[in-house]
Amino acid sequence: MNNWFKRNSVHLIIVAILVAISFAYFFSPLIQGKALIQSDVLQAQSMQKEINDVKAATGKAPLWTNQMFGGMPAYQIWAAFPSNITSHVINILKAVFPNPVDTVLLYLLGAYLLFSVLKLKPWLAAAGAIAFAFSSYNFIYITAGHANQAYAIAFFAPILAGIILTLRGKYLLGGSITAFALAMEIRSNHVQMTYYLLLAIAILLGIELYHAIKDKQTKPFLKATAYLVGAVLLAIAVNASILWTTYEYSQYTIRGKANLTSKGTAGPNHGLDKDYAYTWSQSVGECLTFLVPNAYGGGTSTVVGDDSKAVKILTDAGVDPGQANGFVSQQLYFGNKPSTFGPWYFGAAVFFLFVLGLLIVKNRIKWWIVGAVLLSMFLSFGKNLPFLSDFFFNYVPMYNKFRAVESTLVIAAFCFPILALLAVNEVITSTDRALIFKRGKIAFFITGGLLLLLIAIPDAILSFKTDDNLGFIANLTQMFKGNSEMANKVASSLVDDRISLERADAIRSLIFVLLTTGLLWLIVKEKIKANMAAWILAAIILFDMWGVDKRYLKDTNFVDKSELAQQYTPREVDEFIMKDSDPNFRVFDMSGGDPFHDSHSSYFYKTVGGFHSARLRRFDELIENQFSKSVNQDVLDMLNTKYIITADPKTGNAAMRTNQTACGNAWFVKSVKFADNADQEMQAISSFSPKDEAIVDKQYKSFTDGQTVGSDPASTIKLTSYAPEHLVYQSGSTATQIAVFSEIYYDKGWTMTIDGKESPYFRADYLLRAAVIPVGNHKIEFTFHPTSYYAGENISLAGSLLLVLALGGAAYTENKKKPAVKPAGKKA
Repeated sequence: MNNWFKRNSVHLIIVAILVAISFAYFFSPLIQGKALIQSDVLQAQSMQKEINDVKAATGKAPLWTNQMFGGMPAYQIWAAFPSNITSHVINILKAVFPNPVDTVLLYLLGAYLLFSVLKLKPWLAAAGAIAFAFSSYNFIYITAGHANQAYAIAFFAPILAGIILTLRGKYLLGGSITAFALAMEIRSNHVQMTYYLLLAIAILLGIELYHAIKDKQTKPFLKATAYLVGAVLLAIAVNASILWTTYEYSQYTIRGKANLTSKGTAGPNHGLDKDYAYTWSQSVGECLTFLVPNAYGGGTSTVVGDDSKAVKILTDAGVDPGQANGFVSQQLYFGNKPSTFGPWYFGAAVFFLFVLGLLIVKNRIKWWIVGAVLLSMFLSFGKNLPFLSDFFFNYVPMYNKFRAVESTLVIAAFCFPILALLAVNEVITSTDRALIFKRGKIAFFITGGLLLLLIAIPDAILSFKTDDNLGFIANLTQMFKGNSEMANKVASSLVDDRISLERADAIRSLIFVLLTTGLLWLIVKEKIKANMAAWILAAIILFDMWGVDKRYLKDTNFVDKSELAQQYTPREVDEFIMKDSDPNFRVFDMSGGDPFHDSHSSYFYKTVGGFHSARLRRFDELIENQFSKSVNQDVLDMLNTKYIITADPKTGNAAMRTNQTACGNAWFVKSVKFADNADQEMQAISSFSPKDEAIVDKQYKSFTDGQTVGSDPASTIKLTSYAPEHLVYQSGSTATQIAVFSEIYYDKGWTMTIDGKESPYFRADYLLRAAVIPVGNHKIEFTFHPTSYYAGENISLAGSLLLVLALGGAAYTENKKKPAVKPAGKKA
């Protein structure tokens, strides 16, 4: 054991330093016991409210929740996957390290493993880990509360490390690391990030195959590929329940096939609406933010400097200073994205070293990096490069399932530090100092020259105006009550402010490029040792990235935990509604803006609205057709909307009314109207009497053939017991009738029984459940027990056991390979 510690002492010291850096970034709020306030996390608390309440009461989290959009599976909100070993690894991490220290530490440790596998000396590998971890968007994702996305990115590096080891012939070790890291990646449950990584890895394997054929080394390549395929299959098995439920559910979400032919489809594979998917497209010019963070004005909440010309003009005109600052802060970003937290900044030192790497790195991994970076950049342009984006959107499998195409830049952010640090390693190890010096000057002239242009003549490179600058001036003119001169002065001063921000950051970046160039000169002239150079480089990178990251993830993002709990303080109307003893009804809250992009109300009660990027396609179509232009009262009634909240037009306060026509939890209808397709169904529910008639697709006609409908006006059916996964009703009727239930239809897990015997049910009113109920008194139960989850968990357990065995076998084999340390004084 002592020998192991001695062999790995440097690594252990570096790991300790990386842990310390992770804590140091959040030191002040952590010692004050504060918690990070994250917008998406707050939304998630609303989404998960019913799930958490049931889990606290019963010890088991339900797989269905009725809290949002009338009801939906809980898989993509929160679900327990106890048979998956990676669930326990994540739980341990979160128990040991506070949020978000755990995420930053995963960034650092995963990247350190990768750079070590790339055969960089430990201290240089540590510098690379810092370069990757502190890339601006890695911290912006934390700020926004994209926890799953951040975790998924953190496992990019160890997955690549495992693949490289496998390709080098360390089959068991590399395959086991790949399987574990990929299992953790999949468990992070952000399919979009995993998909982009797989696109990049496909390029890598293509290049490796080419060289294997060229060098006549196809046999070892095929063997490595076999191990990697095994690793992928093992990672899939470990996550069987997650993947199975996600795939099954995705077919019925907005990422699945459209039901309405009038709406059309996204392409050959179906998926998201193209305009929706391309909304967050990166401007081509915004790639300058890789080098100069405020090249495009920063984010849509950029801190305004004291020297802001726009603020001065507004305050001189009598605008409140706070309002003036707030307005200008929202206007400094001038890219064509609707909004952005901040720029994709990779670091000035890293950018310069990346350019140098293009010139001096001999390792063929360079060509993979170039290919992956170019692909990620081009795809991030989205609507700004339609011929490529449209090809991928229409013809590359699964690509059209994802929105915010700028997110492909996670691959560029991953690759830039790899090539940058390989360049430094080349400088340190190369014997051709003259060539390194020559290429270094070229890289400096390219990077430094670009920065000098951005300092001297920035407006010759960038416009510093939004695409709709004339429309913006027109809006300003209206705001200033027709004063066009004032509007033009404000617009012009905003351009000056943007130039000022860009120039200040360009100067800042030039300083870091000069410091890095000076360090490389010391290395080339052999005036500094390699370890010292690595320490200095790590300090330069950390100081550079830390300063920019603190603009977006800063101490003020943390609040007292008591204040965090107050984010969901009920209003008077909320308190009134929560006193209702009815176990199952819905609320439609229009008081806070768009009810279908805000989950705040879902914290208190079950809602018609909510917020989730993977809501059911049928409900999304219902929103678009029955709520986008005006609110359809009939649809609210069929959804058992008991309360409607609006905003008082005079005071802005929430006002509530009870919906007297709500249909209730279940009811018998008098008649059935059949529709030929989804379009006819949607048209029919635009105006109908849901209490009296049911609109049913003709595919379900066989369910009702020969049945007597509506012959007992005194019949009753009511909900007697409610739980998210188990609904119990009692019916009484002197005739066989058709009942409609105000519950969302989803046949991948829901079963219905009548007096304990399974019976069929069908879809009615576009998205509700309906069934034929026989004459007499009956107990009707709906139970959610999806095979995809429970069978998937059994596969996950088997996969987890195999993964543990594989990791144990790899560790044992590697340890056996270590040469025994001979006692002092003895000869071989």
